[in-house]
Amino acid sequence: MLKRTSMAKKMTAPETSLKSSLTPLADTQLDQFDRDGFLILRGFAEANSCKKMRGVITVSLNPPLAPVEFETEVHYPGAPENRQSPGGDTSRRLLHAVTRDQVFREWASSPMLVAVLQQLLRSKNVMVSQNHHNCIMTKHPGYSSATNWHQDIRYWTFDKPELISVWLALNDEYPENGGMLLLPGTHNLELDRGRYDAAYFLRTDLAKNKMLINSAQAANLKTGDVLFFHSRTFHAAGQNNTQNVKTSLVFTYRDADNKPIKNTRSAQYPDIPV
Repeated sequence: MLKRTSMAKKMTAPETSLKSSLTPLADTQLDQFDRDGFLILRGFAEANSCKKMRGVITVSLNPPLAPVEFETEVHYPGAPENRQSPGGDTSRRLLHAVTRDQVFREWASSPMLVAVLQQLLRSKNVMVSQNHHNCIMTKHPGYSSATNWHQDIRYWTFDKPELISVWLALNDEYPENGGMLLLPGTHNLELDRGRYDAAYFLRTDLAKNKMLINSAQAANLKTGDVLFFHSRTFHAAGQNNTQNVKTSLVFTYRDADNKPIKNTRSAQYPDIPV
């Protein structure tokens, strides 16, 4: 299982903020994203918008409203063995967020969000994927699973591995409730196949991987904070060891010219211009 607590305390991802809804990112922020492979904008989403999203999610979880991915389906550490096991009906993701409710669509295409993505992607033509992420991530007490170190691009197929995911914290997130951990600068690494296990997670038995993992930073997000991270940035998350459900909204974006490869999962549903 992921040893999240000891390494997460070593560093915390640096804070940055946006002065107004459409203020462009500063050069220092762009440089930070290019260097680290991720950027956090504190208080980026309005409190009222986050409240509306949480309200929709609460209704969608009781009972889980399809389409849903259950914890037992991923077989990660901590997940129930099957749907008949205790906790077998614990949701991991509420899928197809962009078509699930208007409040999520509005966030996915909000002008302030698109303005930041245009800068980070160096493109005026930005698309949101309906095939990757496009979901509400949930972590429940007791039956949530841990996700070991991985890059999202491992199972995605595009002309270029240059996509950005946008993670909106709808509750406070920190290592104890399964908050995100990241390895800065790893979006620029080319690792040999032998450094991964069969599922393309980083092998934790290798000394050179352990050295890399020791550089981990915890995002430590407050409600309304947004994490932008590159599709090649290694990240991980532990189980939720608190008494409250943690919820996050995540979408993935690409430059319109960076097209998915035909007849792959990345091309199953059409991406949406924003």
